[in-house]
Amino acid sequence: MESTDNTPFTQPSEFNPVTAIRQEIERVENSNVVGMLRIKTANQTILDAATRPNPKDLYHSLWYEGEVCCLFADSNLGKSIFAVQMADEIARDQKVLYVDCELSDKQFQLRYYNPETGSRHLFPENFLRAEIVAEAIRAENYEENFFVNIEAAAEAVGARVIIIDNLTYLCNASEKGDVAGLFMMKLMSLKKKHGWSLLIIAHTPKRNMSNPITQNDLAGSKKLYNFFDSVFAIGKSAKDNRLRYVKQIKVRAGEYRYDSDNVIVYEIDPGDGFLHFEHIAFSSESEHLKSKDEDEDNTEMQNILELKNQGKSIRDIACIMGMSKSAVGRAMKKAEAKAAAQAQTNQSTTASKDRKGKKAEEQKSDNDTTLFKKEEK
Repeated sequence: MESTDNTPFTQPSEFNPVTAIRQEIERVENSNVVGMLRIKTANQTILDAATRPNPKDLYHSLWYEGEVCCLFADSNLGKSIFAVQMADEIARDQKVLYVDCELSDKQFQLRYYNPETGSRHLFPENFLRAEIVAEAIRAENYEENFFVNIEAAAEAVGARVIIIDNLTYLCNASEKGDVAGLFMMKLMSLKKKHGWSLLIIAHTPKRNMSNPITQNDLAGSKKLYNFFDSVFAIGKSAKDNRLRYVKQIKVRAGEYRYDSDNVIVYEIDPGDGFLHFEHIAFSSESEHLKSKDEDEDNTEMQNILELKNQGKSIRDIACIMGMSKSAVGRAMKKAEAKAAAQAQTNQSTTASKDRKGKKAEEQKSDNDTTLFKKEEK
């Protein structure tokens, strides 16, 4: 009796060349993965990256797509005003999630409403503002939960640009190197995982307005600065309380355009329901710094020389004094030149006194001789 095979006939799946190529690419890429590391030749790295578009300038060369950027300034200089202004412009093209940990909804409303005219600023619909729900805060694992919530919120609304105001709510112990390092690694992880662009707003300790703004003015551990892709700061003009200036501190993508010789000068303008930074001009930072009086200058130079005599390096002195290394170098030269000039003056004074003393002794000797001769007669 002839046996029959009752196994149902299955039609072979149709060959898809695109899928096959994709699978082969994934196989090759995965074969070069060792733990957390993916290994490629430098040439292959360049070829692969060249297939992707270049990062887009998000806001006037201060922040680019795919960057973790930092904006810092002293209190009450308008950090949040400037950040909202950035979000307002970026949101004309894409969704922006602004995580506002600073202002209540009423405080936010008052900034963008003119009670005299009844006008209010109309933000793009892509501008999405989030604020903390006080009842949902839990002290346990607060920072970790905050990260999880931000990630979930951005994914829920489809935002790829996130602004967090401010750093304190994300990292309470940013001055500790290990904590700051872990915090920045989490931010970098979000950036790489989703291709997001993140702007973190931070504070600076009270600074000397006679000195230019440097990386040392960013509050917290140095690890924060080292991990950020780009950093810019807002300074207050010493010649006019209404003026602010923006200076680039760190740049990785794009051009280093707004350094100490070319800061962007703004005036804070309430407008008609839109509190914002009104661009006025470009100028050198030195035009907006407070002039040092002689006592301040002497004290600073004395402190620098004392630190140098203690064996501190120029880098260490710069960190301690809140100055750039080049500024410390100039101050050292000035202090040494002043000390040399003072030594020369002291030497000249001593020599002059010696000459006067010798002349007085010679005069006394002459007088004594004359008197002796008179007595002989």
